[in-house]
Amino acid sequence: MANQNEKELAGRAAAELVVSGNIVGLGTGSTAYFAVVALGERVKAGLKIVSIPTSDTTAELARAVGIPLSTLDEHPEIDITIDGADEIDPQLRLIKGGGGALLREKIIASASKKMVVVADSSKIVAVLGRFPLPVEIIPFASVVLEKKITALGATCKLRTRADGSAFITDEGHHILDCSFGKIADPPALARALNDMPGVVEHGLFIGIAKLAMVGKGRTVAEIRPKSIRKSARAKRARPRPAKQKQKLRKRRRS
Repeated sequence: MANQNEKELAGRAAAELVVSGNIVGLGTGSTAYFAVVALGERVKAGLKIVSIPTSDTTAELARAVGIPLSTLDEHPEIDITIDGADEIDPQLRLIKGGGGALLREKIIASASKKMVVVADSSKIVAVLGRFPLPVEIIPFASVVLEKKITALGATCKLRTRADGSAFITDEGHHILDCSFGKIADPPALARALNDMPGVVEHGLFIGIAKLAMVGKGRTVAEIRPKSIRKSARAKRARPRPAKQKQKLRKRRRS
């Protein structure tokens, strides 16, 4: 129940970032659900937006709450996308895909001026990897890719439905859930997976999210990438070169 309350707080807070006229990417999952519902309430109250859903499930929800839908063909540039995550590290690198919509989610997030992640406090981790990394693959290459990804140090499992049949994504692919344990170098792993023929997409979102709205108890924390804050402080604290200091001294004497 506590997590559900945090999810709703985060989803509703993120929905308040949307303004009339926005093209909005609508995420998939249990926390994004609350953002979509909140946006539906705002649309009924007069908010004018057009949305692009990341899954068929989200499209159905958006229709049910009265949010107008469109496509990437009509709106290839999105103002803001609100989506959930399975894990979030201090640099706002994410693992996504627990809901099976990672391909469309990454496409829409990458087409957005701003991606806002919504989550409850349990999704914050020091190092990515506690949650199995979803890798979307073409069925033809399933066995080959499982061997290749296992060679990288993962334990792979084909995602299945309750009846034991293979889970099929909205784009007709399979998903391997790959348990790596702690992922020491997410960018390197992302590159290795990208280089494998037959991998359609993976759930590592690196350098995409700009802001996270995280429910913590009865409040919502806004989290931005730590690396950005560090680089900004470094620029402010950067010492002047010796030549520049000498010029300043001469100007003061004159």
